[in-house]
Amino acid sequence: MAKVTRLINAQHTRDGDGVLIQRSIGSHQLSEHDPFLLLDEIRSDDSADYIGGFPPHPHRGFETVTYMLDGRMRHRDSQGNNGVIEPGGVQWMTAGKGILHSEMPEQTEGRLWGFQLWINLAAAEKMREPRYQELTADQIPELSPSNGVLVRLIAGSLNGVKGPVTGISSHPMLADVQMEEDAHARIDIPKGYNSVLYVYQGSLMVRDVVVASQQLAVLSDGGGVTVEASTEGARALLISAHPMNEPVARYGPFVMNTRAEIQQAVNDLNSGAFGRM
Repeated sequence: MAKVTRLINAQHTRDGDGVLIQRSIGSHQLSEHDPFLLLDEIRSDDSADYIGGFPPHPHRGFETVTYMLDGRMRHRDSQGNNGVIEPGGVQWMTAGKGILHSEMPEQTEGRLWGFQLWINLAAAEKMREPRYQELTADQIPELSPSNGVLVRLIAGSLNGVKGPVTGISSHPMLADVQMEEDAHARIDIPKGYNSVLYVYQGSLMVRDVVVASQQLAVLSDGGGVTVEASTEGARALLISAHPMNEPVARYGPFVMNTRAEIQQAVNDLNSGAFGRM
């Protein structure tokens, strides 16, 4: 079973047009964990912390995953796509060769709570056509691997259940694990995968290490993980994928393999190759 090799405290920062976020991957503590490039949590009851949203911006060479717990986020892009991610819903966007998009809150008051994960693409896929997989809450299967444990499985396989996100070359697992007080569970992970566990409510224990709310645990390759909730229960994201083991060249919203490819992305953006919004 996996053990915790590092504990990362999520860092409070702002992104987009002043949106308050808690960043665990993509911070100075952990710049990346192949193939994961960024993990942000957005959670606030104060609209001043999120109302500015994320105005139009480009992406190339990776995937963005948006998962909402509370509130609604509207997406628009340079290919004419337009939709709203509702509570419990997911948008898995493969940016590929390039896209301009915006993500703006669909509310002016109340709680906005969700996550964004960036996952690298292999060199052979970085210039593929963009693609979306959009899921409502009722399209995400739920299973109970043990008493007092509910898993919402967005991607990957667990106990014979398959998540609805398909066709991703890193074969990721993305699971929202919800545990009642003192509950425990074993969750299998394929050997050779890189895995992290982000606790966003309560706390839990991995072997002898306590992982508190807004902490990210980097896990060893143990073929699975055993988790035990505290007396207050716990909610966490378990994220796992096959590493790319490729060079990474990164510049803001562009993630390629070489500096020359980054420069080409900048040139393409400036020439209008990403489209217009």
